[in-house]
Amino acid sequence: MNIHELYMKQALNEAIKAFDEDEVPVGAVIVHKDQIIARAHNQIKTLKDPTAHAEMIAITQAASHLQNERLNECDLYVTVEPCAMCVGGAILARLRRIVYGANDSKTGACTSAINLTKPGLFNHDIEVVSGTMEPDCRGIMQEFFLRKR
Repeated sequence: MNIHELYMKQALNEAIKAFDEDEVPVGAVIVHKDQIIARAHNQIKTLKDPTAHAEMIAITQAASHLQNERLNECDLYVTVEPCAMCVGGAILARLRRIVYGANDSKTGACTSAINLTKPGLFNHDIEVVSGTMEPDCRGIMQEFFLRKR
């Protein structure tokens, strides 16, 4: 198991929590200097907040943990490709890297629907690693939506 898989497994654990709470099963962790400093899952329905995506909650936790709005030395691991809001948050936080599992053809903003991480597009570039544990990340989403039908 490589380092990206190790942290993605933790993000998947968060996605399982969301699944169990009847939330869209997206999980995220933020890593700083080889230590997880934030972990979150979608809580949109629970909090009645359309911005309560796993990534946004994790960014807030990480900034609080580091007592800094800049997360330059941090990596975000998330089970599904982040949307435009979450990529925007990652850019504003100056995250170093986004590692995600499954593509999101409808709202993904790293490569799929739009690419907000294109180098030079904004004042901060974020490295993107896609496809980490993709079958597991895609599988939990598929299972969730199959149960909804």
